[in-house]
Amino acid sequence: MKATWNRIVQTLKGRSSTPLPEAGTEPLLDAESQSPMAVDARGADAPRLNWAYLLPTARTVRWLAIGTIVAAAGLMVYRNPPVQHLAQGDLGVRLNQFTGAVSLWRDGGVWVVPGLHSVRVFSLRDQSYRPEAMRQATGSAPLQSVEGLSLGLDLSVRYALDPNSPAVKAGNLPDNVGVDIVEPAVQGLVYKVFARYTVREIFSSKRAEIAQIIETELRARLAADGVTLRSLQIGKVDLPAEYRRGMDSLLAEELASEKMRYTLELKDKRVKETELDANADKVRREVAAEAAAREQVIAAKAQEEAMKHVLPFKQRQIEQRQLEAEAERVARVKAAEGAAQARRIEANGEADARQKLAEAEAYRMDRVGKVNAEQMAREGALVTKHPLLIQKTLADKLSDKIQVIIAPPPTNGDFIGAALLGGNRNAQAGAAQAAAVADDATTTQAVEQ
Repeated sequence: MKATWNRIVQTLKGRSSTPLPEAGTEPLLDAESQSPMAVDARGADAPRLNWAYLLPTARTVRWLAIGTIVAAAGLMVYRNPPVQHLAQGDLGVRLNQFTGAVSLWRDGGVWVVPGLHSVRVFSLRDQSYRPEAMRQATGSAPLQSVEGLSLGLDLSVRYALDPNSPAVKAGNLPDNVGVDIVEPAVQGLVYKVFARYTVREIFSSKRAEIAQIIETELRARLAADGVTLRSLQIGKVDLPAEYRRGMDSLLAEELASEKMRYTLELKDKRVKETELDANADKVRREVAAEAAAREQVIAAKAQEEAMKHVLPFKQRQIEQRQLEAEAERVARVKAAEGAAQARRIEANGEADARQKLAEAEAYRMDRVGKVNAEQMAREGALVTKHPLLIQKTLADKLSDKIQVIIAPPPTNGDFIGAALLGGNRNAQAGAAQAAAVADDATTTQAVEQ
């Protein structure tokens, strides 16, 4: 072992190592070769063993040392990472082991040098504490009232760390804030406060007051340790079974008494209400009567005042009607005079018109007589000249479907239609006679018209 250690020391110091044995020979250590015991044991013909051949070289030792250092550093970094990650809602408190400086870190990464820094992580999220030991009256740690009775309470405390408080900035918080700060503060305060009140006050009338006192004092206590009290709620109060039965009966009697008291007060108020309604009705009637009397007085005064203005108005109306009647009489007289004058004018006009009509009728009759006389003279002359016209006239009067042609008989005894058919004999004489007859017919027709 000593020779091996010397070999290692020489290697580390950079000395040359023992040369390797030649081929066909065994390695031999220097210390063993120099030892008399080894020489005696081997003898003269024993082969020599050089153990230096089995030792590592200087380069191998250096690489082994470097690998050992790197492995140790990696293990240290793995066990103590230099960067610690903080989740959302966490608070990191880093303490410098040499200077004692404290720094706070929020969401993100924190640089931690192993051996120099230590980091503790606290949650800034709201946490709740509900003491289970005091929930039941038969539990392990029930509350005590001023009478010495045990009772249970369902208490809920919601709290959170205040990162701006001096206690948090100084890094004096324990690792478990709920167990080391909140629970002792809540238990010490709750037991002390509930010991001041009776069970009846705790159960019924003083519950809100107790909750307000506990919340106020607990908020101040926790704020000194860097904890913010969010809310405090008092739930169910667990009473002993016997006391609960007695409390229930007492509460029932109190409720009945309160109900009776309220009933009596209600009836009393109804009586007062009826009395007040009667008084109000009386006052209302009196006021209505006074108002009606005042209204009549005011109406009489108003009527009297109005009559002062109405009488002159009536007088003026009478005078106006007299004037209107006089004007109507004068208008009627004027209208009658105008009507009489118009009738006289109409009568004169009608007389003049009748005289004119009589004169016109006389003139007409005179003229018609003259015309008739002249016409009769012409017709007499025509009939005398042409006696056949009497027959033609009778034929025309008989029917309008008959056409009559008047022709004189031939003087020579021929056929009467020879002249109408246009015979050669006596053509000119017949034509002249026909023309004369046509003129006579035309004249006769004009006279008839």
